[in-house]
Order: sequence, then structure tokens, then C-alpha cells
Amino acid sequence: MSSVKIKLKEADIKKIQEICSAFNNAPGELINVLHKCQEHFGYLPAEIQEVVAYELNISTAKVFGVVTFYSFFTMTPKGRYPISICTGTACYVRGAEKVLEEFKKGLKIEVGETSKDGKFSLSCLRCVGACGLAPVVLIGDKTYGRVSPEEVEEILKEYEDKE
Repeated sequence: MSSVKIKLKEADIKKIQEICSAFNNAPGELINVLHKCQEHFGYLPAEIQEVVAYELNISTAKVFGVVTFYSFFTMTPKGRYPISICTGTACYVRGAEKVLEEFKKGLKIEVGETSKDGKFSLSCLRCVGACGLAPVVLIGDKTYGRVSPEEVEEILKEYEDKE
């Protein structure tokens, strides 16, 4: 994975400082601060982590450790339409792996990657709590249930014309 250096705008730095001060710049609030930052920016590149570390007066290594430990956090931007495939037991038994393969083929990306056009990103989840609908696919906040590999192309077409 290549690391692309991004340049934070002054407004972005101010937003991070705002988020940190909303949590009283308390080191114990690191996870909450990171959640808010990711909510705002969509991901947590090294540059955001550095500002958070500075504002909370903790090491960048500690921030990086937390970001890489928790699977909720991401250091790569997600696509406009993040696709999550449930690979929990019920979904797995009912063919989630084949559905995942079709998405990988159709998008020409691997799990954890974002399509070149920035439209889609692909990830797996352990369980979404909709086992009766297995296998389940989430695209943004839309849930698709009982997805078969044959339906993947049709599902992706729904998003082709959206901007």
C-alpha cells in the first residue's frame, strides 16, 4: 500500500482542534476524538493522526496504534458507496464468499481497497444481525438480503448512473 502525503488545509486543522477541545483535549478521549474525526473526514490519514496526537499531547505512535488496532478506523478513504459484505456464520454458510468474489471481480478491487474512480470501496463485516436475510450486503446505509452471486452485477448497475 503506497502512502500518499496529503496536505491539511488550515480549516481542516481547525476542525481537528475543535473536535479535540470538545473532549477537553483529554488523552483518555482518544477513541472518541478519532471517531469524530473519521465521521467528519471519512478516514484518518497520518496527517490527521499527527494533529490529534499534538492536541492531546500524546505520541503519534500511540494514535497510530489505536487506529490500526480497531477495525472501525480506516486510513484509506472509502468510496462514495462503501460496500460491506457480511461474512458471519449464517452469511458464510449461505454463500457470502461467492458473493464477495463477484464484487471483487466486478469492481476489480480487493477487500480494503477503493475503486480507481473513488465510487466504491469493499470491506467485510463479521455480523450485521440480519441472519434471516443471509447473505447480506450493505451499500452505504442500504441493505440487500439473500444476495446471490448472479445479482451482484445488477446491484452494481444501480449505482452506475448515481453521482
